[in-house]
Amino acid sequence: MLETLAAVERIVREVGRELAGRQAAEPLAAATAEEARAAFEALDRPAALLLRERLTELRPRAGWLDDEWAREVPGAGEWWLCDATDGAVQYLSALPQWAVTVTLLRDGAPALAVVHAPLAGATYGAVAGGGARLNGRRRAPRPRALATALLATAQPPRIARDPAALRAAGASLTAVLPHVPAVRNLGPAALQVAQVGSGHLTAFWQYGADPANLLPGALLAAEAGAVVSDVRGAPWTPAAPSFLAAAPGVHAELVGLLRRV
Repeated sequence: MLETLAAVERIVREVGRELAGRQAAEPLAAATAEEARAAFEALDRPAALLLRERLTELRPRAGWLDDEWAREVPGAGEWWLCDATDGAVQYLSALPQWAVTVTLLRDGAPALAVVHAPLAGATYGAVAGGGARLNGRRRAPRPRALATALLATAQPPRIARDPAALRAAGASLTAVLPHVPAVRNLGPAALQVAQVGSGHLTAFWQYGADPANLLPGALLAAEAGAVVSDVRGAPWTPAAPSFLAAAPGVHAELVGLLRRV
């Protein structure tokens, strides 16, 4: 599987170069959501097709999950779950916080994950049971107290359709902010969770079911040594209504804060 990981990393770097070369220097001037969607699809579609072509050549028997917002994960077989331009809002806004993400699912669980941030020159990779790496080097969470921790959070694309998750997202900031120097949203969920594993962030949490965006980061963070759960501390599954990845030293403390929400 490590050979497959190296091959996937080469593929995502190729796709990332294509997308980085086509990203505009200025934010997209779109008056409507339809205009923004059309402009993005014109950029994203060729990259997505290239990604699918390369990964199919690499593992032709693996299936392909087309709906990146799918709530259910197939329970049997191998499946590619990919997002060529993860972080569409940032990409169209001429910001650097976007990534190419690839996950190989095997019997319902992530067996391999790669998150590549082209403009940061960062490639996070992991295979189940093989640890996590950033640009080929093993990484692990940094031990910190909450008083010195940089935390991150985000919202799933369709959180507005889940009023309970929407309220919890706001209430969780009220619960956490008094205890930490800063909470930020630094781009796609997969990238931020990977950064918990590499030690750049101390923790990331989110409300709302969002398996397609959380599966790659969940594997990367767990393989690096972070604790991955829901916000109540129970084991995270793709169907869970919340998510928390944190360095071991602060995970229990954060669960205590978030249980009040």
